[in-house]
Amino acid sequence: MPAVRLWTGREARALREASRQSVRGFAGVLGVAPRTVSKWEQLGQATRPQPDTQAILDTALERASTAVQVRFQMLLTGAGIAPSWDSSQPVPPAWDYETWTDDLDRAVAALSRQDFAVGIRLLERWLGSFPAGQLDTRGLYLHARSLVLLGDAHRDQGRLEGPLSATQAYRRALAMFSDLDVPRRVAQIELSLTVVGEMSGQLQLAARRYAGLADDERLSGRDRARARLWIGTALSKDGEHDYATRIMAAAAREFEELGEAEDWSVAQQKLALAYRGAGDLGQAQKFIDVARASGVGDTPMQRVRWSTAQAHILLADTATRARGLALLDETTRLAVQCGLSHQLRSIETIRRDMAHAAGTGKGTM
Repeated sequence: MPAVRLWTGREARALREASRQSVRGFAGVLGVAPRTVSKWEQLGQATRPQPDTQAILDTALERASTAVQVRFQMLLTGAGIAPSWDSSQPVPPAWDYETWTDDLDRAVAALSRQDFAVGIRLLERWLGSFPAGQLDTRGLYLHARSLVLLGDAHRDQGRLEGPLSATQAYRRALAMFSDLDVPRRVAQIELSLTVVGEMSGQLQLAARRYAGLADDERLSGRDRARARLWIGTALSKDGEHDYATRIMAAAAREFEELGEAEDWSVAQQKLALAYRGAGDLGQAQKFIDVARASGVGDTPMQRVRWSTAQAHILLADTATRARGLALLDETTRLAVQCGLSHQLRSIETIRRDMAHAAGTGKGTM
């Protein structure tokens, strides 16, 4: 997403035009008077909205669709930028940029359903058609955004390392957004790379990196709260359950204050697993029940995560172990069907831990 260090009337007008709104409509979205918007546009770079309004404009840009964000970037960069590619290669026309932007929206929708084949095909179509060396600033932004989404797809599939992996895609996007000087995108990719590190087992290192990002002003409030939640996730996986629950609870309160219902529900699920690790099955069941009841989405990924967490809790008690095993079998079938390799590895780890505990006579606790 394009980032604005300091809003002036010029940037405000670009956002309004990118949103294709009237002065009155744009003012209504921001909660300011139409004459205020008119004044910004008349004065241009000579005026700077108040700090609270700067934050409102940040939020409006952050919540805008990909198409609006790209149009905003186009309006700010203009057409006078010298090309950095081979001049014998044609620059993609404006209509290609619009189509690319539309395909990014479609890829996001496909990946949210874990329809990886469709999402990856849409992304690779553009990454293959327009190599970075042929692109201007607008095209480089879209190329980097496509790489981020490709990294997200590989991460959800459990492809973490290697030539065609989440790590490779994220690192390429990181270099491009650094060159484009888009600080928020850079920080978001740093956060995604930390998630990959945690998934690869680098728990203490991930916890330290999350802690730094939780206070990083380049990130939105939501992303900082996510970083704080994931500190607890890494620590809980490493056995520090009590400390982890305190950090997770603080993150859940942040999500509640931000009105982020889906993230709040995820926090309840992670709290359930932390309490399960601490041996408090009553609290664990309470939080997983809250997570399942409050979940605002119903994607295969969410169902697999909820069911895996529920099964993990049920397996900790001999009275509910049979139910837990049945649920784990059902969840395995869904994870296989959707190609969720990382979730399958988590399920296999649970099974191995159970077998080891049974062999040593210690139960699953």
